[in-house]
Amino acid sequence: MLTLERIEIRQPSFRLDADFSVSTGLITALIGPSGAGKSSLLSIIGGFYTPASGRVLWNNSDISVLAPGARPCATLFQDNNLFPHLTVAANVGMALTTDMRLTPAQSEQVTAALSQVGLADMGRRKPATLSGGQQARAALARALLQDRPLVLLDEPFSALGPALKAEMLDLVRETLAAAGRTVLMVTHDPADALRIADEILFVADGTVTGPHPTRELLDDPPPALRTYLGAK
Repeated sequence: MLTLERIEIRQPSFRLDADFSVSTGLITALIGPSGAGKSSLLSIIGGFYTPASGRVLWNNSDISVLAPGARPCATLFQDNNLFPHLTVAANVGMALTTDMRLTPAQSEQVTAALSQVGLADMGRRKPATLSGGQQARAALARALLQDRPLVLLDEPFSALGPALKAEMLDLVRETLAAAGRTVLMVTHDPADALRIADEILFVADGTVTGPHPTRELLDDPPPALRTYLGAK
């Protein structure tokens, strides 16, 4: 279980208090206005940002003091973080080793991961030769090989068209969720949550509410969420 315990974020542009737990193995969507602090919450969990106070717990162990690489997290960012000078296989293989010297067994793991996300036979290509959707698949393959129990999605599919984004969301459920990973997904689109999220955290007005069952919340949203969604 992931727990954010009395987290406080204090910045000139906004403030946010968070105190919630997310059950293991679920996909949880973070929804709310731009600038409310959704990505900041992911950064705190991943260890890239230090809150004013509070702790991050994973299975009751405090991971707040750990460096990002020591945390049980893999993060997919908006730009996919692929190195342009490396092949797709080398980018994916960095999940296993950073010196680019893969053993035969590791090379087989990379090949299998690329195949799993629909990029079979594309390992020798450079990221610039891939479409946006293919680059997102490569980043997802790397997250699969990182084999971390907690995966943070900071809108990695936001630049994709509706059909491609839907494909990637389905792939997240087919790969990460099916493998028992706990997934937190920042999105501005309630359709994304309806498609794959088990529950929703609503981030607005300096607080985080939830998690709430996705369908139940969106079928009968509270006033603040109704305003955000533009519902009457």
